Amino acid sequence: MLLGVDTGGTFTDFVLIDGQDIRIHKVLSTPSAPERAILQGIAELGLKAAARRGELVVVHGSTVATNAALEGKGVRTVYITNRGFKDTLTIGRQNRRELYQLQPPLIAAPVPEALCLEVNCRLAADGSTVQALDAAELEQLKARLIKLKPQAVAINLLFSFIDDQQEKAIEAIVADDIFCSRSSFVLPEYKEYERGMATWLNAWLGPLVEDYLDTLRQHLAPSPVAVMQSSGGTIDAAQAARRAVTLLLSGPAGGLAAAKFIGEQTRLQRLITFDMGGTSSDVALIDGKIQLTSEGHIGHYPVAVPMVDMHTIGAGGGSIAYIDDGGMLRVGPESAGADPGPACYGRGGRRATVSDANAVLGRLRPDAFLGGKMTLDLAAAETAIATIATPLALSIQETALGILAIANEHMTRALRVISVQRGYDPADFTLCCFGGAGGLHVCSLAENLGIKSILIPFNGGVLSALGMLVAPRERQLSLTYQKRLEDLDALEIEAVLKQLRSDGLQQLAGEGIEATAITTQASLDLRYQGQTFTLNIPYHHLAQCNDDFHHAHQQRYGHRMALSIELVTVRLALRAPGKTIELPRQAGGKLLAPSAATMMLEGFSRPTAIYDREQLQAGQRFEGPALITEPIATTLIDENWQASVDNFGNLLLSKSI
Repeated sequence: MLLGVDTGGTFTDFVLIDGQDIRIHKVLSTPSAPERAILQGIAELGLKAAARRGELVVVHGSTVATNAALEGKGVRTVYITNRGFKDTLTIGRQNRRELYQLQPPLIAAPVPEALCLEVNCRLAADGSTVQALDAAELEQLKARLIKLKPQAVAINLLFSFIDDQQEKAIEAIVADDIFCSRSSFVLPEYKEYERGMATWLNAWLGPLVEDYLDTLRQHLAPSPVAVMQSSGGTIDAAQAARRAVTLLLSGPAGGLAAAKFIGEQTRLQRLITFDMGGTSSDVALIDGKIQLTSEGHIGHYPVAVPMVDMHTIGAGGGSIAYIDDGGMLRVGPESAGADPGPACYGRGGRRATVSDANAVLGRLRPDAFLGGKMTLDLAAAETAIATIATPLALSIQETALGILAIANEHMTRALRVISVQRGYDPADFTLCCFGGAGGLHVCSLAENLGIKSILIPFNGGVLSALGMLVAPRERQLSLTYQKRLEDLDALEIEAVLKQLRSDGLQQLAGEGIEATAITTQASLDLRYQGQTFTLNIPYHHLAQCNDDFHHAHQQRYGHRMALSIELVTVRLALRAPGKTIELPRQAGGKLLAPSAATMMLEGFSRPTAIYDREQLQAGQRFEGPALITEPIATTLIDENWQASVDNFGNLLLSKSI
């Protein structure tokens, strides 16, 4: 039995595949101890005995690393670097978050000065030794570590991606009970600041991830547990802690893996994905493959390890609406979370949220929420929105529509970032919507962007959990190797790829994967000589890379240049296929007009039909306005949109006018 688990800020989602049967489940998340919600869901699904017999395979999207990073709750970590460079992480790139803010708020240094240690050794840019690391220096360093008593150590030496021997020598003197992370393992790439941040994050978060995963594995033993990585592939839980920094977009990456899987089934290769949950909204673009970036962020920390190229904003169903000091209505980014949650959840929430706005407008049905397992408190939702409506001299319904309009504008802006600002026309893509809250907003977003087609997957409210199961087992490896493309010999690149391939095969072999099951995909980070930023280009042969880079630069920036192209970093993705999953097809039969009740909803000129999604059959068609209810999500189809149901139960929407 295969169980995908996605731990979100508000709900923890489960998808169970047992043979040809699929079961879905949701429980409220327990942020203080995420494993409690997971074990609760496993118990409610009746899987405890199967787990104890080793008959359950669990693939998990974890938020432990993400939450700890955002809340600044990592462990006591010592940062070790070359003499004269201990302030690297504090100085950073000196970028201003707000360009015209003359008195920006102070941000605490990632590592306190007392925990920044320097060693007297140095490599030159060509890898030659300027200052050797001697035994006396190592003994002094060991004594200082004993005195400081850290829980973790991060080692980041200059040019360690060329020669890692000095870092390994330091690693050898660190006590076995201290979590140790070195840059030549975590991110063997140039840019000492970004490499140092990734290494420090890995050490700072590693013990927390390790403790959490060990607890989860103990509860589920002997059943195996894997974890989704930020790049869209999975890693065995036993190896995941050593690469904690690769788990920062664990859950959202699962949604992209599932969207790609659904897109292949429906022959839709170009998707803009929109995942709206209770706390945030994640948007990304799939153009035949999941797009990756090494320029991501978590909070104000740069994260240079490969991760899905995703834009996240604090706009979810739980986003709180309020009136600012200037008397303007605002929405988010603060969220009501899972406890107490939106007022309509009836758990003590008092502040108006996006979900409360949808509830008072009749778009969230009290009798159909979570399949009837959770009753909505409409009176509490109206009371919460009234606290905003009264000062604005608006009705509750007008205020609720205003809250939705503002939330939609936030999400539209995010969708433009991932498409228009990347050189893509949104009209050339299908908008793929999932997450429990997204279906209520998807038509408005599509119209804002000029998109004419929408895909709403079956069981889209738990799509990220499904993605855990269809994702490949994967490693993303890299090594900086700077040289002009015209001076390169293909044999040089092949030598680097051979080294990366050997490392990746060894790591995947630790998960019991045979080398014959693994495929590889090489790519190069290229730039015009003199530039700072790179574009990642698939590698087949050098001449093709030259042409592809010019084309990619033209698409992204609108021009190409008559300059030499420089190789910066060689990358290799190693993948073994995930579990083979056949989603059940809907049985054919005589098509009947879908039965529905109707009611007038605020904002529509004619009655809105209300359908139970589980009763819809493949091949059925109908027009909006319509409200589609299901146990884990609700979809609102606006006027002038047509809907059809495909053989897998997915809803395909098209603009009729």
